[in-house]
Amino acid sequence: MISLFSAEGLAGLLFLGFIGLTLAGAIIATSACSLIRSVAGLALCFLGVAGLYYYLNSPFVALMQILIYVGAVCVTIIFAVMLAESSELKRVTRRNVLVGPLAFLASGLLVWGLVGLAWKTQWHPAIFYVDNWGTVENLGQSLLTIYSMSFELISVVLLVAVVGSLVLARQGRDK
Repeated sequence: MISLFSAEGLAGLLFLGFIGLTLAGAIIATSACSLIRSVAGLALCFLGVAGLYYYLNSPFVALMQILIYVGAVCVTIIFAVMLAESSELKRVTRRNVLVGPLAFLASGLLVWGLVGLAWKTQWHPAIFYVDNWGTVENLGQSLLTIYSMSFELISVVLLVAVVGSLVLARQGRDK
């Protein structure tokens, strides 16, 4: 039995804390009535993901998560909201009572299916393993060789976020 005050117990508690922070931010982002609170929940969710990256021994990716997503994307969305017309920022009204429970049921089924798939899958050790795999040099080599498509997709997501915020900001308060 692992004690809570052992290294493994505290590491597990820290991991669960980062997961809780990520889930709390996601719940706030999806259920807030105000757009500013939704963006704050999104930033909280991104901070939790950065904590998970740091926990997984990749401090560079954690720092980039904070700089790019929290520092750039969330701040850009907040600037676009501030520049938008105030009549567009009315509170979100709930249209249907069944949307929340159906979304909860669908996400529960998805999680149940993914957990079932994870239990049935035979996991093999990673082919590419280096003792200091969390360094910037190894990360850069991996991003530009093995994971180049993921690297390009991240840049497309950032480009879409910037273009979307510019479209919102260009309209401004006077249409």
